[in-house]
Amino acid sequence: MHPALDILALVAIVGFVAAIAGRFGWSEPLALVVVGVGLSFVPHFLEIRLTPDIVLIGLLPPLLYAAAIRTSLVDFRANRRAIALLSVGLVAFSTLAVGLVSWWVVPGAGIAAGLALGAVVAPPDAVAATTIARRVGMPRRIVAVLEGESLVNDGTALVALNTAIAAISASVTPLSVGWDIVRSAGGGVLVGLVAAFVLAKIRRMIVDSVLDTTLSFAAPYVAFLPAEEIHASGVLAVVVTGLVLGHKAPVLQSATSRIAENINWRTVQFVLENVVFLLIGLQLRRLVSSVGDTQLSWVRVVWVCAAVLVATILARIVWMFLVPGTMRLLHLPTWGWATSTVISWAGMRGVVTLAAAFLLPDSTPARALLALAAFVVVAGTLLIQGLTLPWLVRRLRLPAPDAAEDALQAAGLVTSAAQAGLAALDEVRDDDDPPEVIEALRHRATVRSNGVWEQLGRPQAELEPPSVAYRRLRVQMLSAERSSILEARDRGIYDDEVLRQSLQAIDLEESLLDRVEDAANTVAEHDLITSETRAGQCDHLRDAPKVMRATTPEGCEECLRDGTRWVHLRLCLTCGHVGCCDSSVGRHAEAHFHETQHPVMRSIEPGEAWRWCYVDDLLG
Repeated sequence: MHPALDILALVAIVGFVAAIAGRFGWSEPLALVVVGVGLSFVPHFLEIRLTPDIVLIGLLPPLLYAAAIRTSLVDFRANRRAIALLSVGLVAFSTLAVGLVSWWVVPGAGIAAGLALGAVVAPPDAVAATTIARRVGMPRRIVAVLEGESLVNDGTALVALNTAIAAISASVTPLSVGWDIVRSAGGGVLVGLVAAFVLAKIRRMIVDSVLDTTLSFAAPYVAFLPAEEIHASGVLAVVVTGLVLGHKAPVLQSATSRIAENINWRTVQFVLENVVFLLIGLQLRRLVSSVGDTQLSWVRVVWVCAAVLVATILARIVWMFLVPGTMRLLHLPTWGWATSTVISWAGMRGVVTLAAAFLLPDSTPARALLALAAFVVVAGTLLIQGLTLPWLVRRLRLPAPDAAEDALQAAGLVTSAAQAGLAALDEVRDDDDPPEVIEALRHRATVRSNGVWEQLGRPQAELEPPSVAYRRLRVQMLSAERSSILEARDRGIYDDEVLRQSLQAIDLEESLLDRVEDAANTVAEHDLITSETRAGQCDHLRDAPKVMRATTPEGCEECLRDGTRWVHLRLCLTCGHVGCCDSSVGRHAEAHFHETQHPVMRSIEPGEAWRWCYVDDLLG
């Protein structure tokens, strides 16, 4: 096939298989590997040879950068000890354990070749694990640890592999190994920081979102290539650059640039990740053919591959229970056995493992068999662990991320942000500013804050809050506006650029309205209760009771008296007064606070048990 047709076929197959896998809840990486294996035996179809340069230079830097800019630097720091134990300690342990097993079972392989295979299969690919993790609702801390591990472990494994390759053809000393590690790790971090500093300086001067996205596409190679040139870790350089730029993005980029970068990198990441797993499956026929050219029996080949696969899986399990157990004996904080079980089983391997196998020099003993064993580890872990990880997570009943809690925290955060904005407005306004402009700005901030809280209340079928009514009516207005612009376009009386900008403005506003609806649907089936670990702390919240007898349980006291309508109900935890929320016409709950200075109220909407301190503006 023509190369252009190969690329088109890859993208088309990836899109089709990913859509089918998503429709039926299958693991996308596993489905793509299986399809790739089947296609590898179709004669003269997608005969694409996966080389180290394609993966380590063409695919790995952008994939790492795409993951790094979306990884929280705060979470990475918070979990740095766990990440280091996995990405450095576990990689070294797996390299040694699998290396010794490979030395024992692979005919003619020396200890150096065995350790080289150990380094090849040591780093897991977190793409497969986190894809499953998010679908089954794995705790976010575990997902953060797995993502952090995947960002760093490739660099550790490649350093170990280079050392083992050097030992195959020459002798190495502990001093040379130590220097290689220091140069690789230290040089990679240093180059990454320098690249991030330079790119940040350039980014501050760019206002065009297209140019900013172009710079973003170049960023991984700005870090990777100089690091590799000085024999440092290009992987670590890319990770450091991505983490720093992602953390600094809100102050370095405009809102338009951040939105464009996020959309573009999500698309790139989706295509590359899934193409990678399809390419893994496509390599099987060539690997089997290479092993068939040797004099080994297939019984021996199966035994070797199975032994390496089992050793790879067991090494992670042993490490994940050995280290926490040791830490408990030393009275150090560590994770529980359920967390250790899940992380130990989330060790699916990916494209770096297969690409690293092709880095083995031709002089490596049993090179074809080692490459096939690496493929079996990739396919086997995806099949065995990938299919059973969802069951394990459900079996252990680990606490999944709570959409209701997320929505509640978001509402508190938006309210605090709105109050900060209003405070800034009071500081920067002057006497010459039109009063109607100031009032419009205040109204917009208040409506935005109130609208988030409205999404937490009763479903639309029972009572339509103002924000839902606003969305329903505004969507119809936007549809009419779009139709008017399209009619003007068809008449040919406006410039195309003006028409496109007008349509983009409508599309952007409609997309924001869609997000509001999605958020409301997400929390519709959940109870809204603030977790103790995330609740605000103040004397008023600590002293206030959890419950209080309502003086008018049938509704807002003032609304019942005046015959007006409320949206959501709030209960004063000092006297039991029932008032209506800020989205209501009367805003009687807040008015009650200003009148009595009773500090804490509680929502008494069905399924809600959160509290709010008016004095300290804290969610409790």
